[in-house]
Amino acid sequence: MKESKINRISIIVGTILVMLGLGTIYTWSLYNQPLADLYGWNVSAVSTTFSIMSFALAFSTLFSGKIQEKIGLRRLIAISGITLGAGLMISSQATSIALLYIFAGVVVGAANGVAYMTTLSNIIKWFPEKKGLISGIAIGAYGSGSLVFKYINSFIIESAGVKAGFFYWGLIALIMIVAGSLLVKEAKVSGNTKTATAAMQRDYSLKEMLKTKEAYLLFVILFTACMSGLYLIGSVKDIGVSMAGLDITSAANAVALVAIFNTLGRIILGALSDKVGRLNVVAGALLVTAIAVIVLSTVELNYGIFFVCVATIAFSFGGNITVFPTIVAEFFGLKNQNQNYGIVYQGFGLGGLSASFISVILGGFQPTFKFIAVLCFISFIISMTLKAPGLKTKNKKNWTMESYQEKHAN
Repeated sequence: MKESKINRISIIVGTILVMLGLGTIYTWSLYNQPLADLYGWNVSAVSTTFSIMSFALAFSTLFSGKIQEKIGLRRLIAISGITLGAGLMISSQATSIALLYIFAGVVVGAANGVAYMTTLSNIIKWFPEKKGLISGIAIGAYGSGSLVFKYINSFIIESAGVKAGFFYWGLIALIMIVAGSLLVKEAKVSGNTKTATAAMQRDYSLKEMLKTKEAYLLFVILFTACMSGLYLIGSVKDIGVSMAGLDITSAANAVALVAIFNTLGRIILGALSDKVGRLNVVAGALLVTAIAVIVLSTVELNYGIFFVCVATIAFSFGGNITVFPTIVAEFFGLKNQNQNYGIVYQGFGLGGLSASFISVILGGFQPTFKFIAVLCFISFIISMTLKAPGLKTKNKKNWTMESYQEKHAN
């Protein structure tokens, strides 16, 4: 028993190291303006790299489970860390926007997604009794990576330039992820698994999950949550300058603010979901996000209002991202978590990618925020009414059996 506890502690440490290295991608907005200035590119074109990265991250999770089955978790994480680091280091030499999209967007995003999904699913399997809390710790570490690297990347960019920033970012992230992989141990789940939700009766295969309406409704909710969060994270510095009239230094501080509240949301709302219910937390986060984006798009912004809204959105996004893998596990079981959550998680990539295109179509930050507010209200209603698959049927069967026994007892 003592050995088991020691193993689980080392697995937590390894998971945190991996997640810290992976979460550094959330500092991307620091690179938008320096790259635009260096090569004469449009800032919007450069910021699209983060949307491509987010989409590649989500899409790659569809294959993470199969890759893990073939080469094992440790080797997969290590290879992902090397690939991510190499992608960033090669990006330091990218002289065209197309090369930036390929290496910083597709390569880095795909490597990140594979390692993220498998590492997160693995730690949840090690702690089935505390899924919300452990998800909060793991995904909180992912958010903390952006806080730590905000200062590291800012320092390198200011002192040595954006090219050096890419190179050292890649090198440090590579070392952290590979080191963490050495401490992670793969969890095994065999047979039917039990979750904390009474509605969960069995493990759904991917094919079975796709036959339920709940899978698609969860996708819609996650799509909305990620559109709001990733749109803010990818452009928060630019939003601060153009909408709130902040100077570049103050706007850059918003990156740190996003990282702090993103991390706090992951830990606090993850733990809270164990007590008040996962979907209740999601619904509340969506509601306050809707209010925050309405304020951003309709009120004359100053320093205080801008930072309160940014902190609110980041906190809510962090919580939603943390709670969702647990929701999928409780709706559809732990055994096929990689594949099942991989499908629902496409809402992350499509949400981030869609935000950039919608912003271009609608004509800027303000109309995009209004559009996001509408989606948040719709997803709020879905979250308040959604039940796990089989819950109503199970309740109905229990009522029928009780009625039958009561009838015949009389």
